Amino acid sequence: MEAFGDTELCFPQLLNTSCVKTKRPHVDTMLTNVVVVSLSLLTVFFNLLVIISVSHFKQLHTSTNILLLSLAVSDFFIGLLLFFRIMFIDGCWLLGDNMCTMYQYLDYVITSTSVGNMVLISLDRYVAICYPLHYSIKVTQKRVKICVSLCWTFSVIFQSLILQDILKQPGRYNSCIGDCNVFISYIAGVADVIFSFILPITVIVVLYTRVFVVAVSQARAMRSHIAAVALQCLTKVTAKKSELKAARTLGIVIAVFLMCFCPFYIVALTGDVKFMNPSHIIFVTMLSYCNASLNPVIYALFYPWFKKSIKLILALRILQPDSCETNLL
Repeated sequence: MEAFGDTELCFPQLLNTSCVKTKRPHVDTMLTNVVVVSLSLLTVFFNLLVIISVSHFKQLHTSTNILLLSLAVSDFFIGLLLFFRIMFIDGCWLLGDNMCTMYQYLDYVITSTSVGNMVLISLDRYVAICYPLHYSIKVTQKRVKICVSLCWTFSVIFQSLILQDILKQPGRYNSCIGDCNVFISYIAGVADVIFSFILPITVIVVLYTRVFVVAVSQARAMRSHIAAVALQCLTKVTAKKSELKAARTLGIVIAVFLMCFCPFYIVALTGDVKFMNPSHIIFVTMLSYCNASLNPVIYALFYPWFKKSIKLILALRILQPDSCETNLL
């Protein structure tokens, strides 16, 4: 490896144009690589289980689960992208400007889509808890599929506009060979922060605050009247309990999402990453990626149907005839 003193280059054969590797202890680099690869594999595997479960079993083809499926798809791709992150741990991108642009573009699109999915999940729970009598009429599978399609389409179009400069000329803002940076104009950056972070987070917090207030009042009312419920009303009470449990579970999903993504956006908004500790940047970035692997874990803890579907998938029983008709609820 050619070097100037203790300086190592990404491309030693290009002495005057190559980027310089980030100097980090070898143990730290190896540990980071192991963590990144492990997190990537777990994210892909767990979300693949969610995708197969919701897609295969007909009983799970509900409006809410369609939203969870869309979220799992975006999280699945985040896991794939995370694997490529290992190539930039030491500050060197070895796959060229075109792949760098494609990586950054997909990262922006999928992250934006994940945020959009969280907004749709919040809307779904808001209608289910606050307007339960109108839920089945307002929230149909057809409408949910249209909303999910619009979410993905909007993310693609919006991020294409935000990143139009690097899409037209990949690598135009790279300072050296082996660099993989994203530069967007001030106006585009403000628009991205507003529509990808501030506005969605505001909507999510407002909707779930309302859901929480209504859910608490409903839970109190159910506890006070449960002993006096007539036999013909038991089904309605059970259904309401199910909705409240779903609201709680998805509330945890959204809370974890906020905890994982807020530090990343706060750093992006308040700090100049060029002057920040590289370890801090890696930490907040990895924390945002961790969210994609945590969602299936939450489902496994709180959704009995997911536990049952995992057992059937791992036992390959989904390959049997009529396995899609299995009762999971």
